[in-house]
Amino acid sequence: MTRNRIASHPNPPSPREGVKVRGELIMSEFEVKPILESLFFVSDFPIRLETLVEILPESNKEAILEGIHQIQTEYADHSKGIELTEVAGGYQFRTKPSCAGWVSRLKRAKAVKLSQAALETLAIIAYRQPIIRPAIEEVRGVDSGSVLHTLLEKGLIKIMGRKDLPGRPIVYGTTHTFLELFGLNALSDLPNLQEIQSPRVPEEISAQDILRVGTEEAKPEEAKPEEALIQPLPTRMGEDPGGAAQSRHNDAKAGTETMAPDSGGGQN
Repeated sequence: MTRNRIASHPNPPSPREGVKVRGELIMSEFEVKPILESLFFVSDFPIRLETLVEILPESNKEAILEGIHQIQTEYADHSKGIELTEVAGGYQFRTKPSCAGWVSRLKRAKAVKLSQAALETLAIIAYRQPIIRPAIEEVRGVDSGSVLHTLLEKGLIKIMGRKDLPGRPIVYGTTHTFLELFGLNALSDLPNLQEIQSPRVPEEISAQDILRVGTEEAKPEEAKPEEALIQPLPTRMGEDPGGAAQSRHNDAKAGTETMAPDSGGGQN
């Protein structure tokens, strides 16, 4: 719905005197800026640069771009509640994210909610368009008819035509509403698939090193050299028979040597 802030004037004032280039009257950048602000303010949709050039034949493309740049710089200040955003191939005044809470209290607009299936299907179409339904279902592995119908109703995808294949399947693609909803100026602004993949293992730590460290941590601790040389003392009930026999042999030998008479003493 168009904003009800359009001033009515039976005879719009003619542009002030500008600069003549090749015999044509060219508005200065200071004259273009307020006109651009008015156009952006009353428009509910992004205005393309080509459209602005058609609306302002008294100016030129360079002056219009300079006026747009001045507006963007002015409204980038933190004291401003709106900003001029380049989105969906055009320019549009939008409220700043920092003011979203208060704006929602006024508008009470319901946020666009998409199911997981709808997000998956929309992502496939965005990255692989133009695409047909069988190709979408091949990626998802399930039927996607109802999801496609929902996305068409919300205006996020459109029918681009039919492919020259048996059955003439419908070809799907995204819309300008899709770009506006996700704040994209063009499909080229979509994040690269490599940017949204899981982070890779750092080069300084290879996967083999990680597996080797994990294996070493899982191994039981080996006995230290000094601990391996110490043998446990035998218990009384578990004495080693060989060790006990050797002990008795040593005791008997010691007793024999003690009881033997002195040969020298016998002769005396």
